[in-house]
Amino acid sequence: MSALAPLLRPPRLAPGARVAVVAPSGPLPEERLAAGFDVLRGWGLDPVAAPHVLDRHGELRHLAGTDADRAADLQDAWCDPAVDAVICARGGFGAQRMVDALDWEAMRAAGPKVLVGFSDITTLHEAFAVRLGLVTLHGPMAASVDFVKSARAQEHLRATLFDPESVRTIRSDGTAMVPGRARGVTLGGCLSLIVGGIGTPHTHGSARGGLLCLEDVGEETYRLDRYLTQLLRAGYLDGVTGVLLGSWAECDPYDQVRALLADRLGGLGVPVAEQFGFGHCDDALTLPFGVAAELDADAGTLTLEEPALS
Repeated sequence: MSALAPLLRPPRLAPGARVAVVAPSGPLPEERLAAGFDVLRGWGLDPVAAPHVLDRHGELRHLAGTDADRAADLQDAWCDPAVDAVICARGGFGAQRMVDALDWEAMRAAGPKVLVGFSDITTLHEAFAVRLGLVTLHGPMAASVDFVKSARAQEHLRATLFDPESVRTIRSDGTAMVPGRARGVTLGGCLSLIVGGIGTPHTHGSARGGLLCLEDVGEETYRLDRYLTQLLRAGYLDGVTGVLLGSWAECDPYDQVRALLADRLGGLGVPVAEQFGFGHCDDALTLPFGVAAELDADAGTLTLEEPALS
């Protein structure tokens, strides 16, 4: 299997840009969406809500409306020439249920634009990379608590969207689990979603040539062990050049999680940076996926060869 190659970078945003907010996964409270819109307007953006963004599925209450409606909202926003970026409202669960309903030919024809989200949106990061060949942003979402309440998370996302040269080097407070430097193309997201995508049509078959970014939330250590062991057994980690580890919020105490991560990843023979500050954590950093970069695990930095957006 060939190594990962850098993907097409969408255009950066400018004041006045229209951003559509969609809910591909779980339902969200209206007041939090309103707070997120206030932040986006404060940046000079023109946020618009997708028609079904506040829906709740009649029977499956963990979903923001039906699969068809959630898919239609995303596709219509992406294909609208007046929309410059699509920001997901929140994660949860549901992206895997709707991703197969998207018309990838129509979305490819619409041209490149920015997609922002994390957690369950990992499914879309993978699909946009594989089916559209586009760089996407793993970052805070419009109606998530981390976005509404964190000035650092807001500022790092804003800088990435408007002035990506200013954040070509992403600096964390983390340390090296395995020291060293490595170059590769960034990819990844939520560990359980990466594993859940193996064998499906819209996902990377391997992290070969990649700097793999992993995080998760609310998982017991034995389940994290299961996920990482699946990646190893499936050959997904063969040829990976480096690993960045984000947050493990609401998991077991970090010393337990760390022991597992070291056990499963320490033998890969590549640099591993831990506590890198992305994912389900306060003040989360925005990471672009699909860009060539260098990881310095000792310094806790990820330096992009080009700005995340063009």
